[in-house]
Amino acid sequence: MNNRKSIVELMAPAGSFEALMAAIQAGADSVYFGIEQLNMRAKSSINFTLEDLKEIAKRTSKAGVKSYITLNTIIYDHDLSLIKTIVNAAQKAGISAVIASDQAVINYAFSVGMEVHISTQLNVTNIETVKFYSHFSDVMVLSRELSLTQVKMITEAIKKENVRGPKGDLIEIEIFGHGALCMAVSGKCYLSLHTQNSSANRGACVQNCRRTYKVIDLEDGHELEIDNEYIMSPEDLCTIDILDHVVNAGVKVLKIEGRGRAADYVYTTIKAYREALDAIEEGTYTTEKAKEWMNNLSTVYNRGFWNGYYMGQQLGSWTDSNGSKATEKKVYVGKGVKFFENIGVGEFKIEAGSLKIGDKLLITGPTTGVIELEALEIRVDLEKVEIAKKGMNCSIPLSTKIRPSDKLYKIVAN
Repeated sequence: MNNRKSIVELMAPAGSFEALMAAIQAGADSVYFGIEQLNMRAKSSINFTLEDLKEIAKRTSKAGVKSYITLNTIIYDHDLSLIKTIVNAAQKAGISAVIASDQAVINYAFSVGMEVHISTQLNVTNIETVKFYSHFSDVMVLSRELSLTQVKMITEAIKKENVRGPKGDLIEIEIFGHGALCMAVSGKCYLSLHTQNSSANRGACVQNCRRTYKVIDLEDGHELEIDNEYIMSPEDLCTIDILDHVVNAGVKVLKIEGRGRAADYVYTTIKAYREALDAIEEGTYTTEKAKEWMNNLSTVYNRGFWNGYYMGQQLGSWTDSNGSKATEKKVYVGKGVKFFENIGVGEFKIEAGSLKIGDKLLITGPTTGVIELEALEIRVDLEKVEIAKKGMNCSIPLSTKIRPSDKLYKIVAN
């Protein structure tokens, strides 16, 4: 049960039940997720279904964690019936709030008494816009292109002008703290629609911007290939080394991007930011600790890191490679068979490669979430062995329960 009362709420992405459990285990105060369609990760994330809402609410409520459903795409007339169905189902299930950008969703959710959070897709960049949406919402995600100086101006104006939301509390400001960035203003991109007739603003981005390109002079036909730079693909946002500045700017909710990423990414990222936020509250946050957290963050999926525009940089920081720069990768080894609770041992079937003493392991599952450990002892047919090979069933001492079909990975240097 999460009884933490943090100065800053740490919000985690959840694109699957594995990621949801990983977020809870790592210390998230809240999670956000999408279902099927009408969310900005409709194409790139597994997403949940309407039938999953009760289970999501049950798990988060039990853990003392808030749950937010994203309904933040452009909405057309033929979507109106569906948004009502989704909002009604979310409210009935006990989901905490809806994250919205289209006025149709904002208005309907507000009209039925569902708490509304304003999405970054609305590009809130000033106090007057905050005032306007304060009639509907208690929490607003600011545009990603603002500096922390601009963020602080807004949070101070909220206090000075006593800007309150529907619940009667001062408006809370939320910003993105970590994860993928888009070349477009707060994600409002039309490149995917233009080239593939697949709208990013309907959650169907094909990520053209992550590719390499050539520049062609249309007058004489000369081609220039852009060396060592993906000119439309920014490095990932990371604020862990400036997190004290973020807190001082008056931010109340720190949102981590990554609903399309795996459970180990969610676990590692949320754990690092949880520790960093707690250190700030305890007065023990240091540059040295920030470097250690950065190293941990670099082990999972990333395109390189920069501070975004928060410290006042004028230009984007573009990645120089395709895909992840993670210093580690996970390699599938096998799946769970059984957990022997009385002796604290998990049995696994090795389906690929091998497992040996000293290997760094990762176990994930929809109920299990994430377990990280080192293989200090391996047994096959009750006998201790140095290595378990493909086709074998082996057992490993575990302090946490695993389930049949949980996935077992080795973590290796990338």
